[in-house]
Amino acid sequence: MAADIRVFRGEDVLAHSEGLRAVYLDAFGTPPWNEDEEQATVFLRRLADDVKRPGFTAAVAFLAAEAVGFGTAWTTMVPFPTDRCHPQAAAALGPERTAQWLCGAREVDELAVRTAARGTGVAAELLEAVTADAPEGRSWLLTSVRSGRATSFYRRQGWTQATHPSPEGHGIAVFLGPRHPARTLAAPPLDHLDLRVHPQGRGPAHPPLEARGGTAP
Repeated sequence: MAADIRVFRGEDVLAHSEGLRAVYLDAFGTPPWNEDEEQATVFLRRLADDVKRPGFTAAVAFLAAEAVGFGTAWTTMVPFPTDRCHPQAAAALGPERTAQWLCGAREVDELAVRTAARGTGVAAELLEAVTADAPEGRSWLLTSVRSGRATSFYRRQGWTQATHPSPEGHGIAVFLGPRHPARTLAAPPLDHLDLRVHPQGRGPAHPPLEARGGTAP
């Protein structure tokens, strides 16, 4: 049975708070997130404020009236936020790219799917639902590099990783959506570069740079 994806633009999503709480605990209660009942309560309190943000968009997936996944997003404001993991994103991109690429764009904050619904395409549908009408296609998210499953999922959906913290650490990576006009400007990770020496000895022969929040599917 296909999931019923419903999109909410404001506080109406709060009518499904208990279902979202159950999804949150199922999705984030295991490694690498290890979140508990208290953190799920904090999420719901935060959501009650988040629904008032400009551009707030939520999508909830239902199977037989039961919530099995959800996504939330909103517009990143100017000046760029300094709470949560935003400073890491700003430090990695620099002030100019942060302002140009992220401010005014649709920021995916949470993407969560029950364990039993993973691999069914629900996560991809939710991600598309909260970013489909992003202004000029500009959508982005942050996720931890500790979760290879999450980063692999976003790449499969056509998202471009724009920052590359050490995979052995606890860094936060910025991903740009598949319709983001700056996705071709994002630097590739070092292990994707051709590091052969240039024939004339001018250094690496890789091409020039051309042209969680979303935390887990």
